[in-house]
Amino acid sequence: NYGQKSVEMDGSIMEGGGQILRVTAALSCINGASIRIHKIRAGRSTPGLRPQHLSGLELVRDICCGNLEGGTVGSTEVTLTPGKIKAGKHTADPQTAGSVGLLLQVSLPCALYADGPSELCLKGGTNADMAPQIDYTIKVFKPIVEKFGVHFDCDLRMRGYYPKGGGEVVAKVNPVSELSPVTMTERGTITKIYGRSFVAGVLPYKLAKDMATTATRVIRREIKDLYINIQTLQEKDMACGSGNGIIIIAESSTGCIFAGSALGKKGVYADKVGFEAAEMLLRNIRHNGCVDEFLQDQLILFMALANGTSRIRTGPVTQHTQTAIHVAEQLTQAKFTVTKAEDENASNDTYIIECQGVGVTNPHF
Repeated sequence: NYGQKSVEMDGSIMEGGGQILRVTAALSCINGASIRIHKIRAGRSTPGLRPQHLSGLELVRDICCGNLEGGTVGSTEVTLTPGKIKAGKHTADPQTAGSVGLLLQVSLPCALYADGPSELCLKGGTNADMAPQIDYTIKVFKPIVEKFGVHFDCDLRMRGYYPKGGGEVVAKVNPVSELSPVTMTERGTITKIYGRSFVAGVLPYKLAKDMATTATRVIRREIKDLYINIQTLQEKDMACGSGNGIIIIAESSTGCIFAGSALGKKGVYADKVGFEAAEMLLRNIRHNGCVDEFLQDQLILFMALANGTSRIRTGPVTQHTQTAIHVAEQLTQAKFTVTKAEDENASNDTYIIECQGVGVTNPHF
């Protein structure tokens, strides 16, 4: 555990929210170093742990047979004392529409260092605001993180929407002996654009059509020569509650994957939802990076743990990414550098994030 016995982390710095908790808890679990996080979500309108954050911390505690102090909703200070990471079945259920994708974000890295395969049963919101939709996790995050040598299956059993939740995803994770570094510096050309526009519950199918039509029209203005295939769906049996949303994915000739997504809200026209998702996708293609703004920060932890140097070309470096780098450098010996990309394909906003990973090895292999 790099000679660290107990570490303090200020939960109010930088991004100052759930992300600090997730990166810190996962690294504490993997390092076997006890961690105290204080001032949790101090600047938020409802400070302290929300049910989904608590659920994530409890999940990590269970995976590493650890001890969690201060683990109550509203708590602004917790101490996680990890034990040995163990394989098997682990369940997390915040009993809200808290994001299933974020529960996976905190638990997946831990399960990689277990003594055998793990099954993570994650409940809550699968398509929730302010968090990666489960479609993003499966279609964008999964294939890219697998480049590090990660192998997991994601079985989407039930979709759940705000405010009810009720969604369920089962992730089966294989352990690794160590992670390999990844280089993604060539963007290539966009070769494929596809997506899914959905309504669930009581909402009319027309909304799905309207979101898809607007999104397609917006993308066509900029990318004229590609067939854009956005499926429209009405979810009946597979959904708990009502919701609507869209995710559009672009793939490049070099295997880069980008996405834009949006969820409907009460009183927001469907075409506005489609427009928002399309604009988000285009924004993430324009900067000529190899990952979109939402994948950036999710890869930092894996870069830090990998054995060797990773280099990833990105657009503007987000605050979430800066926060993840800060936490990773505090809790491991990984070294990150962020430099402006200077090649002929670079825009003003193209960067290279480089990391000398520490090569954490799984003691069970």
